[in-house]
Amino acid sequence: MISPNSKAVTSDKYAQINPNLINSNLINQDQRPDKQEEACGVFGVYAPKEDVARLTYFGLYALQHRGQESAGIATFEGKQVHLHKDMGLVSQVFNESILDDLPGSIAVGHTRYSTTGSSHVANAQPAIVQTRLGEIALAHNGNLVNTKQLRDELLEKSCNLTTTTDSEMIALAIAEELNDGSQLLQAAIRAFHRCRGAFSLVVGSSEGIMGVRDPNGIRPLVIGTLEGSPTRYVLASETCALDIIGAEYLRDVEPGELVWITEGGLESFRWTQKQERKLCIFEMFYFARPDSIMNEESLYSYRMRLGRRLAQESLVDADIVFGVPDSGIPAAIGFSEVSGIPYVEGLIKNRYVGRTFIQPTQAMRESGIKMKLNPLKDVLCGKKVIIIDDSIVRGTTSRKLVKSLREAGAVEVHMRISSPPVTHPCFYGIDTDSQDQLIAATMGVQEIAKHLEVDTLGYLSWEGMLEETKQDINSFCSACFTGDYPVPVPEKLKRSKLMLEEVRV
Repeated sequence: MISPNSKAVTSDKYAQINPNLINSNLINQDQRPDKQEEACGVFGVYAPKEDVARLTYFGLYALQHRGQESAGIATFEGKQVHLHKDMGLVSQVFNESILDDLPGSIAVGHTRYSTTGSSHVANAQPAIVQTRLGEIALAHNGNLVNTKQLRDELLEKSCNLTTTTDSEMIALAIAEELNDGSQLLQAAIRAFHRCRGAFSLVVGSSEGIMGVRDPNGIRPLVIGTLEGSPTRYVLASETCALDIIGAEYLRDVEPGELVWITEGGLESFRWTQKQERKLCIFEMFYFARPDSIMNEESLYSYRMRLGRRLAQESLVDADIVFGVPDSGIPAAIGFSEVSGIPYVEGLIKNRYVGRTFIQPTQAMRESGIKMKLNPLKDVLCGKKVIIIDDSIVRGTTSRKLVKSLREAGAVEVHMRISSPPVTHPCFYGIDTDSQDQLIAATMGVQEIAKHLEVDTLGYLSWEGMLEETKQDINSFCSACFTGDYPVPVPEKLKRSKLMLEEVRV
């Protein structure tokens, strides 16, 4: 049973499209973030005799960039489950008193940005589901593309859907598979075979904790260890979450792998024979923190190489070069190294402006983006500048940014992007616009340059982006740039992107 001290949340019946719930805090297109938005971060720990709630709190704190709408932690104290989840940042949802009420030796944590399911407290994770063997807590990073099919299957079996998330459906599928007398791992594996799309999961139970990746490994998941005897294990979306709690990176959970952690240690199972690595390339150059390790190096190093390649492919005469904080900075430094153009800080980011439920006034919105980015006038005045960013989605923020640079005195503004044009929406756990809202899907490079009011615009080539990973270029999902989706997307789901845009406005 869930602890009586747990956070109580009200539930809404499943609705495919509910204009009052879907991203209800995003009032109109101009206020929507002009970036791809990551779905969430997951964290889990098996550490008897440790304060697993606090370890999870700090792990989620390190993963805050992956989702800022809600956060939650579930702990297992024997068969007793303790849960607290709410809307807001990790530091807003938890305090010392709440963490004290989350005892146990196993913890599952989650920080969320909604893709499937509305921005609503009932959809905060971990999802808790009652099963024949007791409760399980599931945290999910990714997005299923067969949600409707899975939902219909669950409803046929009279499963009670209490949220609007595909994450709860995965947990309910595990519970349903347990009804025939199977053990947890066997039931879980059968449930995963019913899922299509992207899913990196941490699933906690009174027996132990499991980490799972879909057959393509679209979203990341890593394993770490804490000092002690016996060995204690950590699961996390990124290695930066291991660093903050002093855990040592062991390895990635592989595509199509299930790791099972109990008092007996860590066991590994290949739950599917079909494995084809397709890590989301956006993780490499934007989503994950630059200090996280992927492919045996920090992403900071990869992003610097992108900047060097960008300078080779799209050099222009200028006085200074700088990046859009924070994700554009490594590429800007790399660009400066190759071009010889001095790197400066041209923009200062207000690092205390996070996602807020307090909307700015109309006058503040019209003033542009100065709440988050402020140009340094004495650095920019009279200069020909190159500004480096990681991507352009709709172009609204970029256009305002260019205007602010010219108002600060820049005589020429050249924009360089360390990725190719984004031409297709994502269906695997990133909140993207419908295709008709993606500026590069409807305009050529010169048209975009004119729209942004820059002197020149240059994108990194698709080949350059992938070759600089120093990995097999076929081991990444780059569907946002090519439309080549590694997991087939139903036509109805593709069309639903446009429907979602209609209810957001």
